[in-house]
Amino acid sequence: MALMDMMMAVLEESGLLPLWNALAPWLALDERQLIFVVATPVFIAVTVWEYLRIRHDPARMNVPEALRNFALGAGYQLTELLFAGLIAFPVYAFLYHHRLLDLELNWATGLLTFLGVDFCFYWMHRSSHRIRWFWAAHVVHHSSERMNFSTAMRQNATNIFNGMWLFYVPLALIGFNPVWIGVAYALSLVYQFFIHTTLVGKLPGWVETVLNTPSHHRVHHGRNPGYIDRNYGGTLIVWDRLFGTFVAEDEQAPPEYGITRPVHSRNLLVLWTHEYVDLFRAMARPGGLLSRLKHLWKPPEWDRDAD
Repeated sequence: MALMDMMMAVLEESGLLPLWNALAPWLALDERQLIFVVATPVFIAVTVWEYLRIRHDPARMNVPEALRNFALGAGYQLTELLFAGLIAFPVYAFLYHHRLLDLELNWATGLLTFLGVDFCFYWMHRSSHRIRWFWAAHVVHHSSERMNFSTAMRQNATNIFNGMWLFYVPLALIGFNPVWIGVAYALSLVYQFFIHTTLVGKLPGWVETVLNTPSHHRVHHGRNPGYIDRNYGGTLIVWDRLFGTFVAEDEQAPPEYGITRPVHSRNLLVLWTHEYVDLFRAMARPGGLLSRLKHLWKPPEWDRDAD
């Protein structure tokens, strides 16, 4: 008997096979997060390597913060695994059922899936900086004043609840399989982990022209006036070049990392929720209903007094 058959026999005799059959579709969409979980040991190993290179530079490495970043990432992974199947999968499944095209999975459609996901990521990422409701979740990723591999893990456990996954649902309606959308997204996240570092300088010209690189992403994390809200790309930087949001790293003006309103807290809940608190406080101020609601979709720096 093959090992897989033995394992299935154990599952069948346990009486839990119906539960597994019920859970499988629920978890299917979140193959992306499962890939990310599997990749985490690699992320940890690379982070340790980086630590050994920059451990004596407190401006680039702080061990308690690095551990906190991984804790933030673990919270993000947990909520995605628990809730993505319940919240997002039904929407993707419904739209895919009513898809406009029947696309056979092959190299061409695989490439189109990758390009489509990367294109949607650009607009999702751009919106997460320019729409305050989305920024409330994304801000935690930018609130560190250091740029290292652990910063890539600095994610918000509320991401699944605030709807940024909706940017990818048009792909399912077109006819791209939601599982493969998730796989392409996961591989993009894995790639993006490796561009969160100061140890890699500028790469060969063709690479810097086409791909998002550590140099481009350092700009994205900078709070310098000329760097804010630039270089939104995931794997490719061509979208920024196409839509006018690209800025090259200036060696004479190195990025200053962090956000314009720093939050110096070590509490994970504060780091996850502080912008939501500020948002709802702003909405609670006296005014008409529409003017209050504007805080949800206006840019983070917008205020009613300045409108």
